Amino acid sequence: MSALIVEGGRPLNGRVWVHGAKNSALPILAASLLVPGRSVIRNCPPLSDVTASLEILRHLGCQARQEGDTVTVDAGQPTRWDIPDALMRGMRSSVVFLGAILGRMGEAELSFPGGCELGPRPIDLHLAAIRSLGGEILEEGGRLRCSGILTGQEVILARPSVGATENAMLAAVSARGTTVLCNAAREPEIVDLQNFLRSMGASVRGAGSSVIVVEGGRPLHGGEFTVMGDRIVACTYLAAAAAAGGEVEISGVCPGHLSTVTAALAEAGCSVRSGGGELSLVSGGMPGGVRPIHTAPYPGFPTDAQPPLMAALAKGTGTTLFVENIFDSRYRHVDELIRMGADIRVEGRVAVVCGVPRLRGAPVTAADLRGGAALVVAALAAEGRSEITGLRHLDRGYWRLEESLRGLGANIVREEQSS
Repeated sequence: MSALIVEGGRPLNGRVWVHGAKNSALPILAASLLVPGRSVIRNCPPLSDVTASLEILRHLGCQARQEGDTVTVDAGQPTRWDIPDALMRGMRSSVVFLGAILGRMGEAELSFPGGCELGPRPIDLHLAAIRSLGGEILEEGGRLRCSGILTGQEVILARPSVGATENAMLAAVSARGTTVLCNAAREPEIVDLQNFLRSMGASVRGAGSSVIVVEGGRPLHGGEFTVMGDRIVACTYLAAAAAAGGEVEISGVCPGHLSTVTAALAEAGCSVRSGGGELSLVSGGMPGGVRPIHTAPYPGFPTDAQPPLMAALAKGTGTTLFVENIFDSRYRHVDELIRMGADIRVEGRVAVVCGVPRLRGAPVTAADLRGGAALVVAALAAEGRSEITGLRHLDRGYWRLEESLRGLGANIVREEQSS
């Protein structure tokens, strides 16, 4: 078992580079199955979710390898259209492969993705989109069997789901005719998926708005693409600096993608500036309370940024109200923050954070990816030693986290411990 050992109370200073976005890399890797050639995907960090995606591609008969943060996929001759249950469970967002497999192979078989630490994530919108395009789906014994010739249609999502939008886009690229996807999610990662598909020859437009148009059936070709920077990783570094104090500069991410988070940090008393594609933050380490924060689909406040920002505001002055509108179980980090001295009360989807003058180091366990990031933020600001376990969650979305934080002056190491 691994643990992060953090000696908190040190301000953070310096520059940090943000690696490629997990939530962009995963659908792009699924999209590489549609390309009958070699795709070279750069700035694709070797996270555990990326490793799981590559295992799925290899199972499907593709050649896939990773060297550093560069992935090469050759999907010239895929041989299978099924994903075993073990591989489906290895990555929570593996259902994004459904549209690509069905579009490329004409049939697909995979198991239902299970619920996760954030609560169940129904895939009804994914299946409805595939059915709108002509896919026939049989559900039996916990498996999905899909087949059919896809035809471009108008697809209206009941809500702007990121995963369903991505699955519909991937299926539509292989469909005959034009697909108009309405009420689409608008996240920057969907724009990145569009850019990847276009670089490989697909006709896709409108990503970033609520209507995406795909002219299916275009021949695709191999090529190279660079994944966008991870806006949630950037938010984590900003929250860490806000909590611990100091001055950090962040590069490798689009500042505009973080506007709701940087606005909240500025309201909390931090000095936040952007320019030349970089962000900088200066903090005295005692942020104040801010107006109520309601998580919402992009361009609203991102649910993934809620836990690290909550941790940053736990030490400071003032009171902040959080309302979580995306996931049912997004407050599992709260009990661990309370162990560190935070004053947080939760009632359903609402959490009230009252800033305290100091946090104290404690042994804590990450229950999910962004909750783990919140514990790191709190540990950096706390007095004394913290031991953070449950790192398998952090490793899904953060590459070289402790190394990057040490570069900013943090006292943080990863230790292997006997179980």
